[in-house]
Order: sequence, then structure tokens, then C-alpha cells
Amino acid sequence: MPADSQTAAPSGDTKGKIIEALMQLAAERAFEDITLTDIARHAGVTLGQFRDAFPSKGAVLGAFTRRIDKIVLDETTDDLLGEPAKERLFDVLMRRLDAMAPYKRGLEGVMDWARRDPLSAAALNREVMNSMRFMLEAAEIDSEGAVGAIKLQGLALAWARVLEVWLHDEDPGLAPTMAALDKELTRGGRILARVEDLDRLASPLRSMVRAMFDARRSFEGRVRERARQRDDGDDIEAA
Repeated sequence: MPADSQTAAPSGDTKGKIIEALMQLAAERAFEDITLTDIARHAGVTLGQFRDAFPSKGAVLGAFTRRIDKIVLDETTDDLLGEPAKERLFDVLMRRLDAMAPYKRGLEGVMDWARRDPLSAAALNREVMNSMRFMLEAAEIDSEGAVGAIKLQGLALAWARVLEVWLHDEDPGLAPTMAALDKELTRGGRILARVEDLDRLASPLRSMVRAMFDARRSFEGRVRERARQRDDGDDIEAA
């Protein structure tokens, strides 16, 4: 049975019960040792029901991540719109930690597993980047384009470092975690400012290159059209 009744899935929620079961088992044993049968039994569902709900353990983890995303997004308001971007993102990520708190030991098991399995770590990184995209949007921070991609990967790496502190933070007020998050966001903000400066400097060059490419493509099109007309004329003369 779930250790925390507030996080238990409703009796008819098969996916929710499977998610809860996996996170509870991850707190008790090595993640790679947890079988699909173990999860199904712990969740009180059949393997057939498990298969209908999820194709793998990784898919269950992805669903857990999306559940945490939804909790944070559903709690997002416009109260901090007038605050600096760093403060808005700080608030969003602290709410994410609050949502993850009932699963802290299970998440520690998942992160230990990721360190032992590079391929799984890469898959988890993709999930984290998708989550960070929504966290940035919840903080009213643009996540699109080339600079947006740098923001996402940088934030995903920073988030991993913050989680390492959070997992071992025994302070009820999470002072070490908040200090680590503030440090990571401050450092990330400085790096991002330089990236955005470079992007602005490169923008005229990109426009020039694009214009040259378009002009070349237009010239080549005219050359091909003239060649086609000449070939047509030769065919008529031969006839």
C-alpha cells in the first residue's frame, strides 16, 4: 500500500496505481532489479492491464514526470509576472520540488540507476528537457529557437545539480536546496546573457547569408530557365 495516502492513486486509476507502485519499489531496491511483474503485483493489476497502460518501466517514469509537470502547471498563477525572470523560475522550480517531495527516496533510486546506465540517462535527459520547457513557459520565459534550446539543456543540467543537493537536504526549510537553486539560476543567467548577446551580434550575419543564399538560388533558377528555353528552341529548329 502507498506510504502516503495523499499520493495514492484512486482505486480505478490503473496508470496512477502503476506509477505509485514503481516509485515505491524504486525507494526499496535497485531500479534495474524491478521487473514488470513486480510493479504489476505491487500495484494490484494484471500484466495485461499493465501492458494496456504502459509499454515499459521507462514509459511509467515518463508518465510520472508528466504528472509532476501538471501539478506545477495547474498551480501556476500570474502573481509573479512583475518579478524578474530569475525569481519567477525560482518559484516554479521550488513548487516542482514540493510536488516531488513524497517520492524523494524513489527519485534517489532512479538517479542512482541513471548514473549506472548512460543510455537510460540520455532518455531521462530528454524527459527532463521536455519538463523544463514547460517550467520555462510557466515562468513566462521563451524556450523557442536556438537560444531556447541552450536554455533548455542548461536548465536540465542545472536541475540535476540542484536535485543532488535536494536528495540529501534534511533541513525542513530546504535552505541548502534553495541556496543551490539560486546559485545555479544566477550562473545560468550570466551565461545566457552572453549567449543572447552573441545571438544578437550574429543576427545581421545570418540575414546577410540568407539573402546571399536566396539570391544565388534565384540566379540558378534563371540560368535553368534560360537553358530550358534554349533547348526548346533547338528542338523546334531540328523539327
